[in-house]
Amino acid sequence: MSEYDFHQHLRTTVEHVIEPQPWGRLEWYVSAAIGNSTTMTVGKCVLDPDQANGRHCHPNCDEILTVLKGRIIQHWDDQSRVMVEGDVVSIPSGVRHSAHNIGAGQAELAISFSSAHRQTVGAERWSRCRGVRRA
Repeated sequence: MSEYDFHQHLRTTVEHVIEPQPWGRLEWYVSAAIGNSTTMTVGKCVLDPDQANGRHCHPNCDEILTVLKGRIIQHWDDQSRVMVEGDVVSIPSGVRHSAHNIGAGQAELAISFSSAHRQTVGAERWSRCRGVRRA
């Protein structure tokens, strides 16, 4: 018998945590706050057409982003690259980044983090992002 409770770790679609944003929404499936992981955060970022999620970094974890649907420009510090369905980027802790939907429909991005307690820092607190120049 497992030491873990299956039902505590299982989340159905109706139990996803939805965070509406001005640019789209975040959907959270796994995290410490949800109560089904002590080691990672998993979710989906949905960007509306011609919208971007704003430059930010995660000072306490790496992020893996996979384009599930659509076409985006992924910004990484002072660099940018177009990403399409199936493309994956591994973003180290502290790197300033953002995604901009350049497609006609919504872009869907699978997002996973190496901490169950993901932290996000915006432009107002760049000093917490490592390896970046202050503006």
